[in-house]
Amino acid sequence: MSMFTDRRALLAGFALSGCATAPVPAGAALEAALRDTPPDAIIPLWPSGAPGGENVSVVEEEISRPNTEGLPDRIVRFVRTPHLSCFRAARPNGSALLIIPGGGYRHVVIDKEGYEAARWFAAHGVHAYVLRYRLPGDGWSAGPDVSLQDAQRAMRVIRAQTGVEPTRVASIGFSAGGHVAASLATRFDWPLAPDGDDSNARPDISCFMYPVITMGEAGHAGSRSYLLGATPTPEALARYSLENHARADMSPTMVIHAADDEAVPLANGLAMYDAIRRAGVRSELHVFEEGGHGFGLRFVRDKPAGIWPQLLFNWGQRHGIFVSA
Repeated sequence: MSMFTDRRALLAGFALSGCATAPVPAGAALEAALRDTPPDAIIPLWPSGAPGGENVSVVEEEISRPNTEGLPDRIVRFVRTPHLSCFRAARPNGSALLIIPGGGYRHVVIDKEGYEAARWFAAHGVHAYVLRYRLPGDGWSAGPDVSLQDAQRAMRVIRAQTGVEPTRVASIGFSAGGHVAASLATRFDWPLAPDGDDSNARPDISCFMYPVITMGEAGHAGSRSYLLGATPTPEALARYSLENHARADMSPTMVIHAADDEAVPLANGLAMYDAIRRAGVRSELHVFEEGGHGFGLRFVRDKPAGIWPQLLFNWGQRHGIFVSA
């Protein structure tokens, strides 16, 4: 039976939640998250220059997209200078969160799936780091592994920051950034560091938000094309379909998806959760009735899915990562 052709089998035994007892994020914390305040610091991943760029000729550009709410909505294309945008907690508790925005492997979202989540978690005592990562179609020698190379490096850089306890570093990825986060969770020990650095890149807990997971029939065609090219081989499709690579030593993982996601089908989140559960990894799944794709914080303020940051924070508390103020 195909994992993607019988949804009833996937749903059997899964805990689906469209509501929760904690309050929907609102008021001062949410408004502060949506405010256009800059990061406290920019931390380069590769101070001497990103590796493998001998054949890279693209020019990095930042673009502002208009939206009906007037909120900042920037993306960056052709990333040449991968870095972490740091939002420091006003009342830090020693924990940190690596945030990996989406963008379909074509660009990297800055505000909607990056800075806004960072401000929310920083307001709750977590040092938050938004990753601007390189993209696989821009000619880097690491090819489809270049985004993972940056994510591994980001975890190592965060663990070395003052005020961060190295055993309390979480990660979250959105959409194609969810594919990067799931790659990091399943391939944290792949030897991709050009200097041979094999220090710990494993997140202590992971969260995949409406993630791109499979490269198969239920996958997101745009992400697949930008990651693997127009005509990927069957071997490449299997290698980068992350439901095939869950492992018992993954960090505890939360998966969050909306049932009405028409861009990245729910089958992606369900398949990854099922694979993680079968591997014996401590895990949690939340499927919301509505939310669509790419909702971040701004598009679910008045919907049950708006509870997702609090769900993640509470779950992180139970795993000893986050601490309530």
